[in-house]
Amino acid sequence: MYKKKSFLIVFEGVEGCGKSYQSKKLKKNLEKIGIYPVITREPGGTRGAESIRKLILIDYFKNKKKEKFDKYTDTLLYLAARNEHIKNKIKPALQKKKIVICDRFIDSTFAYQVHGKKVDKLFINQIHNFILQGIKPNIVFVLKVSSKSSKKRLKKRKTKNRYDNFNQSFYTKAQKSFLKIAKGKKNYFVLNSSVNDKSLEKKIFNIIQKKLKI
Repeated sequence: MYKKKSFLIVFEGVEGCGKSYQSKKLKKNLEKIGIYPVITREPGGTRGAESIRKLILIDYFKNKKKEKFDKYTDTLLYLAARNEHIKNKIKPALQKKKIVICDRFIDSTFAYQVHGKKVDKLFINQIHNFILQGIKPNIVFVLKVSSKSSKKRLKKRKTKNRYDNFNQSFYTKAQKSFLKIAKGKKNYFVLNSSVNDKSLEKKIFNIIQKKLKI
């Protein structure tokens, strides 16, 4: 029998891996059995964090002058959004013993900013010491995707952002980074998202059922 407790589930992976889709499917599957999780995303999740998301993803993409943020300015904006998100949404939900499903979290920062853009890892870790407040994911799903499947999904995406325009080598490097982060960690599950969506959805739900004993 399910015992109510705080539980943070994170979906990670490169653009077009299907994490947003699978996080929504997991929410629906939990609701079917009477468990109502909080679903959220990064950057974003709160009004303030969503404003930052718009600035760094959408407005940046639409900027015709192609003015670029310095990589540290860019990283600080992501971390500012995370601070708002943790303080105003994730932490309050976990304190109420809620299940939180988050589309991206700290691993995306290391995959994209550290390994992708060569931002100093220590710089991020020092800020995380203040903003994470001891919060760590209970389980992380890293969705591995082929470049073919990723491109196909991105073409169908209605809302475009700056990461849709990065070259394939950037995503190859980022995916390797996600896999490296996940290696050897018991609470990480690397799953092939190039397969049938329904099959993956079922596999994810089965893992959650075992972890939560439901």
